[in-house]
Amino acid sequence: MTESLLSIVLGLEAALVFFVALTIFGLDILPPLVALGGGVLLIALLLITAAYLRFPWAEWLGWALQVGLIALGLLLPALYVSGAIFVAIWIYCFVTGRKLDRRNAAMGITPA
Repeated sequence: MTESLLSIVLGLEAALVFFVALTIFGLDILPPLVALGGGVLLIALLLITAAYLRFPWAEWLGWALQVGLIALGLLLPALYVSGAIFVAIWIYCFVTGRKLDRRNAAMGITPA
């Protein structure tokens, strides 16, 4: 369950980063190549991490990407708010997923 919930959060964050990259490009905060290239790179990292969440290293990378998402607020201060909201969702899904995984293990339910 944890893997499923966290992958959903990372997918939604990838959509957010797409619009953030367009905003940073449109407001001319960074050069176009940096704004759009960095956005594509971050989106790729988010989606790759979502695909590999069954491994512990990907979960740690997901936590690091949460910090990176908040750090985008350095470019556009409004992103501190959206970053904080997504980090709160990430933490909620992490805690809830672990709780459901423990409950399923106790009941003898194995993941499909």
